[in-house]
Amino acid sequence: MSKSGAGINWELLTRTLRPENSPGFLLWQVANQWQRRQRAALDPIGITHVQFILLAGLGYLQQKHGLVTQSRLAQFCKTDAMMTSQVLRTLEREDLVVRTRHPSDQRAKSLMLTDHGVAVLNKAMPVVLACDGQVFGVLGEAGSKSLVESLRAMWSAHADVGEDGAAVADMR
Repeated sequence: MSKSGAGINWELLTRTLRPENSPGFLLWQVANQWQRRQRAALDPIGITHVQFILLAGLGYLQQKHGLVTQSRLAQFCKTDAMMTSQVLRTLEREDLVVRTRHPSDQRAKSLMLTDHGVAVLNKAMPVVLACDGQVFGVLGEAGSKSLVESLRAMWSAHADVGEDGAAVADMR
């Protein structure tokens, strides 16, 4: 073990960890700042950002496709299936979501927003959008549009790879 840091490739380390040199490190820092602001903005409503994402994803899929399974929601939101199940149990306890057996697949759970879930989602959406506006507004309209296009290109290039690096079905 080196106490003095001797042997560390200093040039590579500064390219890796200095925000002005690493898009990944910068993205990570900005994402953490954004998440802190989202948490603070959603706290008065009583939901977390992950809960919001799942409620919004469920609302979108329910509107577009009707019956939504738990696995479909996790795939659509790009969330871990086990974590999605745990969060949905909490949302169910809080009367925001109803989970029932799927009519044609006894292994699957069907999901629906409750009236209370719809009300909370409707209350949270403008809060999330306002928070996004505060964080990304510094870029201006053209900069925000460019960022969205860049992130969408990155997302599309990697959307077919799961957390374990294996290919997954495209749910877009």
